[in-house]
Amino acid sequence: MNIDAPIYLLTLLGRKNKMAQTFGSRLKRAWNAFTNRDPPGKIYYGGGYSYRPDRARMTRTSDRTIISAIYTRIAMDAAAITINHVRLDENGRYSETISSGLNSCLNLSANIDQTGRGMRFDMFLSMLDEGVIAVVPVDVELNEATGEMDIQSMRVGKVKEWYPANVRVELYNEKTGQKEEVTLPKDRVALIENPFYAVMNEPNGTIQQLTRKLHLMDVIDEQVGAGKLDLIIQLPYVVKSDTRKKQALERRQEIEDQLAGSKYGVAYTDGTERITQLNRSLENNVLKSVEYLTNMAYSQLGITPEIMNGTADDKVMTNYENRTIEPIVAAAVDEFKRKFLTKEQRDEKSESVLFFRDPFKLTPVSAVAEIADKFTRNEIMTSNEMRQAIGMKPSKDPKADELRNANISRSNEEAVRQQQIVADGKDADARMLGH
Repeated sequence: MNIDAPIYLLTLLGRKNKMAQTFGSRLKRAWNAFTNRDPPGKIYYGGGYSYRPDRARMTRTSDRTIISAIYTRIAMDAAAITINHVRLDENGRYSETISSGLNSCLNLSANIDQTGRGMRFDMFLSMLDEGVIAVVPVDVELNEATGEMDIQSMRVGKVKEWYPANVRVELYNEKTGQKEEVTLPKDRVALIENPFYAVMNEPNGTIQQLTRKLHLMDVIDEQVGAGKLDLIIQLPYVVKSDTRKKQALERRQEIEDQLAGSKYGVAYTDGTERITQLNRSLENNVLKSVEYLTNMAYSQLGITPEIMNGTADDKVMTNYENRTIEPIVAAAVDEFKRKFLTKEQRDEKSESVLFFRDPFKLTPVSAVAEIADKFTRNEIMTSNEMRQAIGMKPSKDPKADELRNANISRSNEEAVRQQQIVADGKDADARMLGH
């Protein structure tokens, strides 16, 4: 017992020291949002807002109308398409995605406030609403030798003035929390124009006509719902002289006072007086014009009511993505390629900016098996690529990464070559065990 006691004490002391070190190290590395704060008055956080100041807001002519729903739907679908900074092979084909600042801004984090997808949505929504927007690289590391830009952050700005070689942009400054106007050279700013500018943003375009009609219909609705009675009082005497007119005004005021002061809106009149109520709305063609312009806007933009409510089939969605979404995304990608890549990168065809659309997004589950069989059988995709496309983790079997038709037996040459590879592997293992 005396021999085991020191060992027990040493073991217990070691455990206590280990626990103390672990607790102390955890305490040093711990952080709490409520307790680990600097004392008040030490840090100036800047101006505070009850709403997000850098958020994209539509113009007053498009806000609170059906136009905002159309713009938001198109911007969401365009932002769902992936845009990557890629490396090309010697034939100008996609080889791999480059881990660059531009690719990070487009897919991961565009700035301190927006993710890559959030910035893309802001870009497309502002482009549809404004007609032309500027995507400005804010934090940039410039290589003076090659002229390449390593973009660390970017934001969407509103174009205020145009100059021959420069442009004045209203841009949110995350350092001050204010929107400021800065003048920048055009070759450093991506100026993206809406391909549907003539339909959406021209003063006489279909969308602008529809917006004016919608506002006119809102004015008429406010007048109808203003609470007026629209009464005509026929008095038992001719109102021509000034005295009679004064009596008529007094009688009208008396009836108004009776209705305003009554709990249930009841008034009395003389038996010789006659009251006619105009409780019908004025006939107009505003509603028909709104319906006509809405259908025309849908047809010119390649949109259907089924796309807006989410019940469109794959054929309608394919037509919508090809006619509407593709031109919008291509306009942004071409401008990125023109402004954010050097002339050498474009001429040598070593790098580019491409967009990728998921072809299986609209595919029903019943057709996935048939598509997987055709793609793997015709050696278009490997098994692991197909598994990844449908959301499954890749298989560890080496055959799953081979681009070959698994339904066809291997030739004799392939079988011999495979056997030789297996034999070489066994010989190498035997040599390692021998040593």
